[in-house]
Amino acid sequence: MGFSNYINDFNRLTAKYVPLGNEWTPSEQAVCGVGDPFRVPVEQADALRFKAVKYQFIRHFEKNRIYRRYCRQSHIAPEDIRTMDDFHRIPLIPTDFFKDHPRGKDFALWLANLYTGDVPTIHIHGRNPSYDNVIDAFNTSGMAAMYSSGTGGRHTFVPRDMRSFNLNEIALSKNAISMFYPNWSPKMKGYLMLPNPFKTNLFAGRLATVFFDVMTKVDVAIDRTINTELIRRTMAKEKDLRAKLTRSLSSWTYRKTIDNIINWMEVNEKEGNEVAIVGAPYLLHSAIMKLKEDGRSFDFSGRGIVLTGGGWKVHEQRRMPETEFRKELQQTLGIEPDRCLDLYGMVEGNGWMTQCPEGHHLHIPTTYLHPMVLDEEYRPLGYGESGRFAFLDGSMYGYPGFVITGDRVTMLERCPHCGRPGPVLEPGVTRISGKDGRGCSDEVRSIISRDLRG
Repeated sequence: MGFSNYINDFNRLTAKYVPLGNEWTPSEQAVCGVGDPFRVPVEQADALRFKAVKYQFIRHFEKNRIYRRYCRQSHIAPEDIRTMDDFHRIPLIPTDFFKDHPRGKDFALWLANLYTGDVPTIHIHGRNPSYDNVIDAFNTSGMAAMYSSGTGGRHTFVPRDMRSFNLNEIALSKNAISMFYPNWSPKMKGYLMLPNPFKTNLFAGRLATVFFDVMTKVDVAIDRTINTELIRRTMAKEKDLRAKLTRSLSSWTYRKTIDNIINWMEVNEKEGNEVAIVGAPYLLHSAIMKLKEDGRSFDFSGRGIVLTGGGWKVHEQRRMPETEFRKELQQTLGIEPDRCLDLYGMVEGNGWMTQCPEGHHLHIPTTYLHPMVLDEEYRPLGYGESGRFAFLDGSMYGYPGFVITGDRVTMLERCPHCGRPGPVLEPGVTRISGKDGRGCSDEVRSIISRDLRG
């Protein structure tokens, strides 16, 4: 099948996430208006990115009081951004800002003030609502507010709108499916090694909503309601009875989940199905280890794909090399290394850096995302130098997606392994010392089992 027919199948299945053509802005053009996002010529990608980022910068400057004040303090206005050479002047928001929030109804006010544009009417009940009460109230009004959580116990909250969420779903799935060409098929049976996206506002779960649209049937590892209170208890170090009971249940759930994954593999191997496994590498690694202990293996060669994301800590502080993971995957499940790809992204943006099958470098979707690597003084670094990752997201409507992260990366001008244009990140993104661990794998691990020895 040629790529045109391949991506047309994808477009048909994901049409509900795309606005009507007459409603498009430069943001939709940059995300939805391209075929393979990683094969757009550099000049064309630059033009799309400039229009999308400039469009969103003007929007947030004009419609977000907090960000406008921040820009004025930095002596920057939209008219100062004339070319991409000026992009480094756009004020960036540290990821820690999204963790610095109050509780109760003040939390609702904090979210509303961060939002760009008119906040819909929101009804919050009770004198001291929880985080979940507030997030549910925002989302009942038609928004897509979400959160992520660090091992330090501080939640990251972002007030996404549905338009930004839909663009995230298109970007995430299109980036992955394009890299998997020609190996994805809508006939695939899927296994989601993340929370059920319809039962949580946790970003690590909600982001996988589109997975149910591009597969024939999807099973879920964590098929229960996940909220901030459950995450707090599973991550907590307290010795109170509720925390102990939660961790005991999580340990039992972990063992049951691994058994369910293996049973799913057995059924689909016997039926000869094409399969897609998506989610935290930690869970898949645990299933592989159980199979090896039992002297078992499956053969999904030529009919399986694996998409991982969220980090590579497989137990406590042990980080698993990706090459070792892919080797174990092929030995135990028969899935070839070029069919196992990893994503790098975060709750604060819609940018999904996606590995290429040829060399597993992380390709940047530069039609809408402007990447930067900064030194300790937040000055731009050149290609090949390691520093703090920052980005300007031209697809984010709900709040300013101009973010400086706590992740250390190395960016190259071109991929050394494939012919795709545009910059890449070297594999092996790490946290800068002193920053909370906050990967999706950390969250999934904590939800399922606080202590594997339990």
